[in-house]
Amino acid sequence: MDEELTDTQTPRRRVTDPEEALALLERAVPGLTGLRRPARAVIDWTMFEEGLGTRLPSDFKHLAEWYPTFDIGGFLLVALPEPGGERQALQDTRDALEVLADAWLEPGLGLPAHPAPGGLLPWGESCDSDKFMWSTTGPTPQDWVVTVATRGGAWWHFGGGAVQFLAEYCTGGLEPWGLPPINLEVSPS
Repeated sequence: MDEELTDTQTPRRRVTDPEEALALLERAVPGLTGLRRPARAVIDWTMFEEGLGTRLPSDFKHLAEWYPTFDIGGFLLVALPEPGGERQALQDTRDALEVLADAWLEPGLGLPAHPAPGGLLPWGESCDSDKFMWSTTGPTPQDWVVTVATRGGAWWHFGGGAVQFLAEYCTGGLEPWGLPPINLEVSPS
């Protein structure tokens, strides 16, 4: 695969508050609120994060506590741990890491898979096999940026969290380098 890390898109303002990030996503994808849980789910983050060997960003955890796994436009699958399904979600993440390391990462790219320092950790995927990941660099998971790897070979960073990335992709607030425009229909997966 002819991969090339293109560039970084920096949001006007990085949203670090998980509730604010979720509100941005809910405004960007109006049908999303129809999937919102009636009460915040209790997810065993300790088991999940210990199994990954890292803490996860608070915006992602907040999203998972309020929403089940969903897809946007029949294109982008946002895989979220479910209460009671944390072990399966952990195994799915490990499987995705194995695919990432075996089929996507080339030595010249300089981006290893997690758990290598600064390694890529997947959190979503498209129906075209585009990968949505965190670059696990920075002092805390709140400092991680999103890395996008498209099947067409475009690799780029978004200087914000996963939930802000989703909101800005859906509103056209970022250039979707190598990605198609997204349909805002949302459904559980």
